[in-house]
Amino acid sequence: MTRIDQAGAALAATFSPGPEGEQILGLLAWCASAAGVGGVITVGTLMALQLRSGQPGEGGEHFRGLFFVMLACVLASTAGPIVSSLGSLAL
Repeated sequence: MTRIDQAGAALAATFSPGPEGEQILGLLAWCASAAGVGGVITVGTLMALQLRSGQPGEGGEHFRGLFFVMLACVLASTAGPIVSSLGSLAL
């Protein structure tokens, strides 16, 4: 091993996020959920505006946007439990 590799391995072996890491992940999950609610409200508003203006056939576009908002919300909300289920991140 080179000197840089040894220093990197020692640094990686001593890293422990502790309870602050889980707290940050929980906060990010709440923020992602709030952003998801905002995205659903935005997609719903756009659907209502296009229905009001009489542009038919745009439902697929709205459902695709709704799908991506929901997928991002689920992915961001489950990141914390997935990381905590992996256990300790110390090497």
